[in-house]
Amino acid sequence: MKLLSVNLGRARPAPYTDPAVGVTGIDKRPVEGPVRVAAPGAKGVAGSGLAGDTVCDLRHHGGDDQAVYAMAREDLDDWERELGRPLPNGGFGENLTTGGVEVSGALIGERWRIGSSVLLEVTSGRIPCRTFQGHVGEQGWVRRFTLKGAPGAYLRVIEAGEIRAGDPVEVVERPDHDVTVALQFRATTTERELLPRLLAAGSALHPEAARAARTYLEKYGS
Repeated sequence: MKLLSVNLGRARPAPYTDPAVGVTGIDKRPVEGPVRVAAPGAKGVAGSGLAGDTVCDLRHHGGDDQAVYAMAREDLDDWERELGRPLPNGGFGENLTTGGVEVSGALIGERWRIGSSVLLEVTSGRIPCRTFQGHVGEQGWVRRFTLKGAPGAYLRVIEAGEIRAGDPVEVVERPDHDVTVALQFRATTTERELLPRLLAAGSALHPEAARAARTYLEKYGS
């Protein structure tokens, strides 16, 4: 298991972004050399956990619980075959493109050691949005991506440090529950009856997903 690329984005104007923002950092490109990774701060005021990476819409992106976004190269390859065109590393706006890592199948709360110093913790899957659809340029993309059920993973930074392409990725901790990123994604999007199951992930679960699960329980019970 290894890190194939570290991908950073700069703010660029795009017609498919929210008019209130007008720019997006979703077009991320692989970079050479080390990149500093650290917890950025609270969502709404803080952006990416990677130095040099731009998050433009702080209402929905960035912050400690979405500090890093990872996508498996294997999933990008699968989409290449389906779309009939190449998808470069970073093509889905991911910060980390991995090889040999079970990303959407990772457990919420699973911890990854990348390189010698950085420790990350899985929190949730990525919810597709209008900006993502415009970036990919595929009609009905939000629905297609959702039905695929392989969203990639958001991670929070537990231990800061530097990473670079080629670093090994090691799963150093796997919690004792069955709540995967893919399950959390399905529960949040298409199968909301699964929401109560997410609470088994405890405090590692993204706070927004935890709130949704508790709200569902209060309204419908288990």
